[in-house]
Amino acid sequence: MTEKNDNLVKIAFSFHSNVLDRWTVETMWASPVDIQKGLYKLENIPFYAPVASEDIVFAEYDNTEERLVYRETVEYSGNSTVQVIVMEKSIDANSIRNNLELLGCPSEKCNDSYFVVEIPASVDYRPVKEKLKELQDNGIIDYAEPSLSAHHSA
Repeated sequence: MTEKNDNLVKIAFSFHSNVLDRWTVETMWASPVDIQKGLYKLENIPFYAPVASEDIVFAEYDNTEERLVYRETVEYSGNSTVQVIVMEKSIDANSIRNNLELLGCPSEKCNDSYFVVEIPASVDYRPVKEKLKELQDNGIIDYAEPSLSAHHSA
């Protein structure tokens, strides 16, 4: 998501990242679904958190943290996220991202060698997985599937 509106809030996610190999905190934008019940819809692709955009999460204000903190996912969107590390330094991550975009999968770039791909619920994951596997087999990337929906893992 590139533009934020006044209704969006930030939610902190605290978790152990296998990519970073440490405990970390990531904040994500969310829109209120039902503030009284603490329900929010995630509005961006996470870099590390094991959730997906459009998931509905329960978050509550934490007085110690002084912000909204993720507690649990209450409704899955069906979207999936795949973390990609570009291993071959001569390859431009943007060219890989563009190829995945042609398969219907937007992405968010963290840096020159790391980005996260979203597989929307409506996209067939098989061609995407084949492309990722091909790139991995050729030593160009490595990837992880931290948040693979039941639909995409079937």
